[in-house]
Amino acid sequence: MKPWYREPWPWILMSGPAAVLAAGTATAWIAFASADGLVAEDYYKQGLAINKVLLREEAARRRGISAEIRFQPHKLVITLKGEEPEALFAHLAHATRAGHDLRLRLERSEAGDYEAQLPPLPPGRWRVVIQDPRATWRIAREAS
Repeated sequence: MKPWYREPWPWILMSGPAAVLAAGTATAWIAFASADGLVAEDYYKQGLAINKVLLREEAARRRGISAEIRFQPHKLVITLKGEEPEALFAHLAHATRAGHDLRLRLERSEAGDYEAQLPPLPPGRWRVVIQDPRATWRIAREAS
């Protein structure tokens, strides 16, 4: 008769709990090593800020302001209807890469559009937030 450690069944039976221990250790390491960027310490203040943002979007709707956003090679072009401020501010937020976010000042062109030069952008979905210089209204759109 063979000793127990030469039989395959004890090793097969021990491999399941050993795999669970290894996976649990890896999960614990990932949880402690990476920061949870979704949890905000000042969530109440951020909630109040969201209410102000919604009021500014409602202000744009009440005033009848709408925008058409076009990405051209090395240029962002916005056609604004309903109001004509001297300039616009645009915040471009990449859907998955926060390091590529941009804040631009768009100047009014001779054609009546607002334009700003763009660096090369990584592909993907972008959230474009447009607002007037006094931040009394804002428009948010998704673009790709």
